[in-house]
Amino acid sequence: MRRLLVLFFQLLVVVSISAQQLIVGTYNLRNHNHDDELQGNGWSQRCPVISQLVTFNDFDVWGAQEVLHDQLNDLLLAMPQYGYLGVGRDDGKTGGEYAPIFYKKSRLKVLKEGHFWLSQHTDYPNKGWDAACIRICTWGFFKDLKTNKKFWFFNLHMDHMGVVARRESSRLILKKVKEFCGNAPVILTGDFNVDQTHESYRLLANSGVLQDTYKIADMSYALNGTFNDFDPFSKTDGQIDHIFVSRQFHVYRFGILTDTYRTLRKDTANEGNSSKDISSQKYDIRMPSDHFPVKAILQYQK
Repeated sequence: MRRLLVLFFQLLVVVSISAQQLIVGTYNLRNHNHDDELQGNGWSQRCPVISQLVTFNDFDVWGAQEVLHDQLNDLLLAMPQYGYLGVGRDDGKTGGEYAPIFYKKSRLKVLKEGHFWLSQHTDYPNKGWDAACIRICTWGFFKDLKTNKKFWFFNLHMDHMGVVARRESSRLILKKVKEFCGNAPVILTGDFNVDQTHESYRLLANSGVLQDTYKIADMSYALNGTFNDFDPFSKTDGQIDHIFVSRQFHVYRFGILTDTYRTLRKDTANEGNSSKDISSQKYDIRMPSDHFPVKAILQYQK
């Protein structure tokens, strides 16, 4: 009897810890374009892989970047367990790339939602500072249905050219966090288009408001950087996709997910059905996107 009670208590502890964990991700999915299709990296073949990757890793909430409206619809169809927040950056409706927040509908309830543009003028579509493109940030205020805890989530895609735009976007994010969030927990995800050596990154990481999950995780698993350019042989230590959190979260695990898949080369198609022919087939290594996704397992601090 005593042994059963001990086992029951241990089970309760495991269940309690699991409920306190939140699995978070960020993933630049690469926009749907014809040039990628010509290179063998078309959206129609990448989408099923991405959907399986996300589902297998069981993200509770995750930010995505470069998502066009047709891609958004494809993802929602493939992963009905998720709802989303966000609008197209070009018109505040469906035009241009989204920076959407996907959330598991069975786990999280949306209490508030919105977006703003990364610019001096935050309430309508426009380029900010020296940016090459219109850039947007999506935000949501969530209630965790397992724990009843509430948190804020911001997701963005910073400009790839404008140094001033990235720096000022970091300052804008910190300003919005202070305005919106009070003492509530905060998560910030995105493609920041800079690694850990740049000013716009340091403004966030050293702000005292947010921390880089890679730096503070109990375990960090990062065998590569986050940008791969669809090149399976590339290697970098630079991370341009980040997950930041406020101090109300403990970071249990951090990982860069370097999943790949294979496509059969057209000139080596199998001419027979016997097992001996399988070894003669040649495959190309493919990535689901030109970025690797980032995953963090968080725990609410007591």
